Amino acid sequence: MSLRSKIVSTFKLHGLSLRSDATACLVEALDGLGNEDIKGWLDQFIQIIQKKPLKPGAIVRDVIESVIEECGVGAGDESNAFLVIDAFSVPRFLYNNDRKKFIQDTSPISIHSTADDKARLFCDRYTVLHQRTLRHELFSVPVLGSGTAAAKYQLQPVEYLLSSSAQLGNVLVFGMIAQIKEGSYFLEDSTGSVEMDIGEAVFHAGLFTENCYVLAEGVYEDKLFHVTALGFPPPEPATYSRSHLGNLNFFGGPSAACCKSSGQLIALEKNLADMAIVTLSEVWLDQDVVLDKLRVLFTGFAEAPPAAFVFCGNFCSMPCGPGYYRALMDGFKTLADLIADFPSLLEKTRFVFVPGPSDPGPGNVIPRPPIPDLFAEHLLTKIPLASLATNPCRLQYCTKEIVVFREDIMNKMCRNCIRLPSDDVDLPTHLVKTLESQGHLCPLPLHIRPVYWTHDHSLRLYPLPDLVVLADKYDPFTVKSQTGCTTVNPGSFARSDFQFKVYFPFKGDIQDSKIP
Repeated sequence: MSLRSKIVSTFKLHGLSLRSDATACLVEALDGLGNEDIKGWLDQFIQIIQKKPLKPGAIVRDVIESVIEECGVGAGDESNAFLVIDAFSVPRFLYNNDRKKFIQDTSPISIHSTADDKARLFCDRYTVLHQRTLRHELFSVPVLGSGTAAAKYQLQPVEYLLSSSAQLGNVLVFGMIAQIKEGSYFLEDSTGSVEMDIGEAVFHAGLFTENCYVLAEGVYEDKLFHVTALGFPPPEPATYSRSHLGNLNFFGGPSAACCKSSGQLIALEKNLADMAIVTLSEVWLDQDVVLDKLRVLFTGFAEAPPAAFVFCGNFCSMPCGPGYYRALMDGFKTLADLIADFPSLLEKTRFVFVPGPSDPGPGNVIPRPPIPDLFAEHLLTKIPLASLATNPCRLQYCTKEIVVFREDIMNKMCRNCIRLPSDDVDLPTHLVKTLESQGHLCPLPLHIRPVYWTHDHSLRLYPLPDLVVLADKYDPFTVKSQTGCTTVNPGSFARSDFQFKVYFPFKGDIQDSKIP
């Protein structure tokens, strides 16, 4: 059977027809591949096409070209394997409750937002977590006649409590913790708010702060919700999320489709199986001892250059004051000269710089723009593969999705926690549980950690990425959760005896490293 006939018959089996120019486009793209590869590509094409809003009639060439571009057939090489995604360019998806699907919001976004944008921030967080929770096996409503067991729990809105004058026992409500009156905690959702009594409540794993979304179980009586148990909504593995969300690219980047569906990137990742990504935090470039250790680090990797070095701030040990800006500029200049001494790194390795809290930038609101080019002008000129990134930023390496966030989040979460965990589980595990359950990098109250209201979606962890780098002053840790997401903290390079983390994307392994 000819390639053209195979393409036409495969599409007909799925109820699809192609125009002659669309068929010719597919023949051109798949010509020269083996039978198994052709079958795999056609199946992947059809999966993507079936999720697109097609016009009646035969599929035209433009649709096929866009699908081929999304899948990356025959395109790309090692230079396309690594992408740095700006936080301000992350696509914004809004959940449509009527259609039960996410729709991309393409309207222009400004950081000069209105009060409505602040309200929409909390509504969007609520709808994302609510639809995810309702899909969980404990809460999902079975399809009539499917023979599936009934849901074990039924979520109720806050208005269900407010509309009752009688006592309600064993009620489970999903909502946000808020302190509307000083000293009193309320549970709030889109239908209203109710005061809670959490004095006798059992807190499950996690760090509970204001503005966190929780599942509260208890008894409602005399306009007061007596909570007996408080927990976070269950996190969802990324593979399960994408099975419901389709091939949408929530992560960001040039492709309209998720990188996980790109056969070319999958093949490229296998070819680059030994590649690594090195992460360091608090790299003080004004300290001679730090620069000496970086030389040792570069020497060790010179023979087998990694895919990238990710440096997180602060990049200067001194506080902002006289001489600070000059010290920072000199530090970047010295680093550029140091990297230039290693031609293999200069040619093959990407260098990403994520700003810290004390690095120069406009205010203390996240996401933060990159460090101004002025301070790293010599570095950007001398190191062609250097990138000044936002905080947080997103990195895509082949099919792996990586989120990097430079923030002392552990300290802030513990300081603002309603009740600190008293069990034997270590704090990093509680922190990771909190962030994954909230689907957000920073679930703190906005007065504790200000956020640009219209860019809050860039802080989402939904679907969960493969790796989250929390560059924190806290002791280094690595937590691999059951969701398949790995969270690491490389620790302070300058303060913690020059420790750092090495990530191997193909295997998903993390290596704890230290320079003696």
